[in-house]
Amino acid sequence: MKRKHNSGLWLRFDRVLAHDLKKQLLILAVALFVAFCLSYLFLSFSGSDWRTFCNDKGLKPWLLPLYLLIDSNALNNLYIGDIYTAHYHPVRGWMLFASSLTFLFGAFIFNGMIISVMTTTISRRVDEHRGGLIHYLKSGHYIIMGYDDMIPSIIVHVFEKDKDAYVLLLTSADVLKIREKLKKSFTEQQMQKIVINYGHRTSAETYKEIFLESAEQVYIVGNRTRPAHDAINVECVDSICSYLNQPHIKQRPRRITCVFEDLDTYEAFKTSEIFQGIRELGIEFVPYNFFTNWAKQVFIKRFHKDMDNLENPIIHYPAVYGQGVTPDDGKYVHLVFVGTTNFAVAFAMEAAHVLHFPNFNHDKRLKTRITFIDLNADKEMPLFVTRNHHFFEVQSYYYQDLSENSKTESCQSIPCTYFTKENGYGEEERDFLDVEFEFIKGDVFSPKVQELIIKWTKSEDQYLSLFLAMADQRSNFIIGMNMPDEVYDNEVSIFIRQDRSDNFVTNLRNTDNKQFDYFTVDKDGVLKRKELHARYSHIYPFGMNETAYSADENSLRRAKLINYLYSTANYNTYKFQGILALDTIPKEKIWADANKRWNQLSVAHKWSNLYNAYTIRTKLATLRAMRGLPLDDCSHDLQSLSDREVEELARVEHNRWNVEKLLMGFRKARREEDKYKYPEHADKLGKNKNLFIHHDIRHFDDLGVIKDLDREFAKYLPWIMRMTEEYKHEKLE
Repeated sequence: MKRKHNSGLWLRFDRVLAHDLKKQLLILAVALFVAFCLSYLFLSFSGSDWRTFCNDKGLKPWLLPLYLLIDSNALNNLYIGDIYTAHYHPVRGWMLFASSLTFLFGAFIFNGMIISVMTTTISRRVDEHRGGLIHYLKSGHYIIMGYDDMIPSIIVHVFEKDKDAYVLLLTSADVLKIREKLKKSFTEQQMQKIVINYGHRTSAETYKEIFLESAEQVYIVGNRTRPAHDAINVECVDSICSYLNQPHIKQRPRRITCVFEDLDTYEAFKTSEIFQGIRELGIEFVPYNFFTNWAKQVFIKRFHKDMDNLENPIIHYPAVYGQGVTPDDGKYVHLVFVGTTNFAVAFAMEAAHVLHFPNFNHDKRLKTRITFIDLNADKEMPLFVTRNHHFFEVQSYYYQDLSENSKTESCQSIPCTYFTKENGYGEEERDFLDVEFEFIKGDVFSPKVQELIIKWTKSEDQYLSLFLAMADQRSNFIIGMNMPDEVYDNEVSIFIRQDRSDNFVTNLRNTDNKQFDYFTVDKDGVLKRKELHARYSHIYPFGMNETAYSADENSLRRAKLINYLYSTANYNTYKFQGILALDTIPKEKIWADANKRWNQLSVAHKWSNLYNAYTIRTKLATLRAMRGLPLDDCSHDLQSLSDREVEELARVEHNRWNVEKLLMGFRKARREEDKYKYPEHADKLGKNKNLFIHHDIRHFDDLGVIKDLDREFAKYLPWIMRMTEEYKHEKLE
């Protein structure tokens, strides 16, 4: 259940104080009016006949409370009399005016001390408010710890989920400067929902002040440009865990999202239980990586939202697999990355996880190919291979030297490193994966590399996409604007990494998103016509800091359903419960059970289900293409699969699973560990899975009856889609 927001009246009061001088003076006037009312009430309840006295003396009833407020002896000074005869005479009008004016001046001087104290107090509180030293939010808020350029995208995500949400930004940086930065991205009305507090994200004392235990969600961000960013964030998670473990803490956030900058750190947390304590508290822990999240936006969600104006339409990224790959498609997907930066590596890894297609089942040459072009490719290649050595134990890769000093330009196939006859493996147990890597040493502007790109562009056997992912965004832009004409003429998608705004690249694409008649004459003198888009109609920006954060809630829900299906399956028959049986169970009960099972799952199994969920978009594209539907036509997604569709997607799923396991650190069982080679010892050898040794990393046809689960899963894709859609529309919990 969502916690109720509790921001308090003090927050609104301090914002009024901090706004401008007029409102400060208005508050003082209000205070004076309140004091006047109190004076009037005190006289009324005093029991004295002060109204009669005022009438006898010719005073208005409201003057006496005011005079008494200014000077308690004011009444005596209203009359000038003979003190010996005690005979009083009414004061003339001008004397009354003079006396009143004198007393007002005296009151100004006397009360100046009080005003000075009040002004000092107000100024101090205003400074504390502006400096983020006063705490207001007590429950139901979203806490973001740290500040860097991706923070606005997280706040936008929160507001999209909950338009009434309050966001507490905790930072040790200059609060005033951060507030000014946020004003560039948010309206004044939205800024009223953002509270900035000064503090350190590893301090337990700070947690008390910001009521961390009562928050809805916590985002641990830090500043990704600072040294030891990941280590400090890990320390922060440990500190939060210790704080929430205290006996008197009864309430806890629902989810903690933690940002990791280093790719190796991020990958390590996919298989380790380092944050077991958070899970035991019943809190969902979500690791986040800037580079990988952008890869998900391009390959899985294929769009991002404009930060400057949320009313703008979403910008769609094109599919790198055309209109969908069918089993008889003769083209393979080819991604070319210029540079071997964190962006390039993260995108390549995510592509290897999600880009799997059925035509590989019929032609083993049609593998998804991922190519890196870099002047230092010969140095980057060993590092990449070492990072993923279990993958390259079973899969060959390619290297080509196109640098100026190269002695040979031929492409070399580098065979698997461990699977040799000495280790007891034959040729049939290698190169069975449907993804392969290629490394090219050379300058992207050199004639050799340019000729190779032109060759790929003209090729009719591949879906080509170019990713300009060098560290310098200016270099990426220059390359994107100056590719060979063949690249633009053949409408190859070019993805250009940008640090900041995407406006320039997006405006160029929108301007050139027009079709023109293109005429040529063939060798027989026949005039031919076709339509071409303008030069920059297929350039797309990615990697902008301001639009970095994008949570894929759909994939998370699908992953929970996938785990629910597998965890409730009958492993004697290798069948799920049955769709008819599932339809008899209330949806609320299924989701509650799915969430419970998900929270009990190990980190490695969570990621396995997530990667399965990420590929559903690609599988749907395949299904739509097989059914003759356009890429984005979802009208038949809930339709049951035919036997052929089930078989094709089952094989695709196992091919995907092979790559996933190898990239996550599992390795293929060697001959002496293989339960399929020694079925009499299958039970004992099967326990090696705890050491990340998996027996099912092999060809689909070489599997035992376990492959029936892949077929079963394919049948349940429509059910998963239907449950996810109903969740969104019915807001099921």
